[in-house]
Amino acid sequence: MYDLIVVGGGHAGCEAAHIGAYLGLKTALVTASIKNIADMPCNPSIGGTAKGIIVREIDALGGIMGKVADRTHFQIKMLNNGKGPAVRSLRAQADKVTYPKVMLEFLNNTSNLTIIEGMVENLIVKDNKVGGVILSDGAHITSDAVILTTGTYLKANILIGSENTPGGPHGEARSNNLSDNLKKLGLDVQRLKTGTPPRIKKDSIDFSKMQEECGDDKYYTFSFDNPPFYKINEQQKCYLLYTNAKTHEIIRNNLEKSAMYGGYVTGIGPRYCPSIEDKIVRFADKERHQLFLEPESIYYDEWYLQGFSTSMPRNVQELMVHSLSGLENAVITKYAYAIEYDALNPLEMKASLENKLIENLFTAGQINGTSGYEEAAAQGLIAGINAHHKLKGKEPLILRRDEAYIGVLIDDLVTKGTKEPYRMLTSRAEYRLILRHDNADLRLRKIGYDHGTIEEERFKKLKEKEAKINEIKNILRNNNLKLNEETKALLKRLNVEIPSFSTSLYMFLKRPEINMDIIKKIIPLEYENDILEEVEIEIKYEGYIAKVYKEAEKMKKLEEKLIPKDIDYDDVLNLASEARQKLSQIRPISIGQATRISGVNPSDIAILTVYLKKKYDKN
Repeated sequence: MYDLIVVGGGHAGCEAAHIGAYLGLKTALVTASIKNIADMPCNPSIGGTAKGIIVREIDALGGIMGKVADRTHFQIKMLNNGKGPAVRSLRAQADKVTYPKVMLEFLNNTSNLTIIEGMVENLIVKDNKVGGVILSDGAHITSDAVILTTGTYLKANILIGSENTPGGPHGEARSNNLSDNLKKLGLDVQRLKTGTPPRIKKDSIDFSKMQEECGDDKYYTFSFDNPPFYKINEQQKCYLLYTNAKTHEIIRNNLEKSAMYGGYVTGIGPRYCPSIEDKIVRFADKERHQLFLEPESIYYDEWYLQGFSTSMPRNVQELMVHSLSGLENAVITKYAYAIEYDALNPLEMKASLENKLIENLFTAGQINGTSGYEEAAAQGLIAGINAHHKLKGKEPLILRRDEAYIGVLIDDLVTKGTKEPYRMLTSRAEYRLILRHDNADLRLRKIGYDHGTIEEERFKKLKEKEAKINEIKNILRNNNLKLNEETKALLKRLNVEIPSFSTSLYMFLKRPEINMDIIKKIIPLEYENDILEEVEIEIKYEGYIAKVYKEAEKMKKLEEKLIPKDIDYDDVLNLASEARQKLSQIRPISIGQATRISGVNPSDIAILTVYLKKKYDKN
């Protein structure tokens, strides 16, 4: 008998099992194969645009993805470094061999956690409450709560051209019966698709025809607790290349042979990570598309052709790859494929990630309709925390959209749903200026501390950082730029326009051409670089940040207007029929959440607000 069973050992399952056990639950992680724990069947990276911020948020809340990535990557860089801080994100090339090994070490060293090999085929459910799982060999494992993190294994099919092979990403056994049994329990199952590009043998690549992409010459970490584990000058190189007219011609001439355009695919693929043939069709005016060659591991010589996902037959893939500059003689070690799998309708889960139909059943990752390791890990972390809170009679952790990208992700799923694999983008976050890479710990570490996932020592470190930030701001406020000959000479050497009047260093830093490096030449500031960076961003964008917080405060008031759980929307007169149907299905917990449901218009919100005030407001 366990308190918690986590089904699936992917990125969602690892986070869910770790945090559940860390919080004190007797936890079992049930996976079909221990060797596939934290597997990376698709791109060999952690982070990316918006996704890197999610990894920082996971770490700030007590998760482990960032810590494992820091120990196992062989290249790291800050994306969008030349743009504003709202869109900067870390991306690391993770080693496909060492990342799973280090993750397994983390799990093996976690108290209260047992890893069990087995294929879960059904749930134990009584009176609409989950009580454990049933394995394919008939074994029953009981528990008080279950988290499903099944990835792409539910009735999975591998598609290459007209070939359709039942199986998981590496040809492993798929879960044949679980999704059918979930249907029998009343859950809404949908069919989705994703894909992966071919892998290329290193010594068959002519790198001289490609552009080098190196790691940054500045140290970075995902985790707020780690020092860097790498040496800048020992990072591995990646390479940039492009498709060309010949590539596009080959694809157009063979479209009907692809699994997608040949009618062999029934699942819906990701809009924001499309196959190369989909790119050629949808963006027919583009003369070329950007691709990257990335090493998968320093322990073997397969390279990943990022941006070249396809479900074409093998012989067509050969033509496509050989049309690329530098890959004329490339040897394909693993052909690209599409994979179809079953997933659940995310509108059937609460913001806590608990299923609305079956009590104590939580879901996380691709089973909820998302794509990406980072989105999965974030959901696993939240599901693990909330499974613990549910069993202990505590309120769930529900992050707001102005608190975290994780909050945006989950809110989008439970209010809008998805019919295609959901990918996090910075454009999805309306408060992205305050949801930055640099301030994830300032936003979330106290929340983690309050929910038991961050211990006293790490919380104390946060308080020390906050104190230093305030200390630096006060120093800059209380010290003016002295327009003496020495300062003027310094500014002249730095090609900085000399102000016509004296001002505080705080206000001086607001000037676009002034940065903290210049300020440090004027006044000594012996603080860590990440803290100085945080101060610079907060001061430079102070007015914009204040405006965003003001907007967020308005939405927060709507979030605080709770909707009773027992409301009957049929009693709310004059609601549009679509709004009535959507509200009854999704059952938002607040007016704020109701405003984000597609099909619910401002007039419906006004009608609902008046109804609630009349029926429930005793004042």
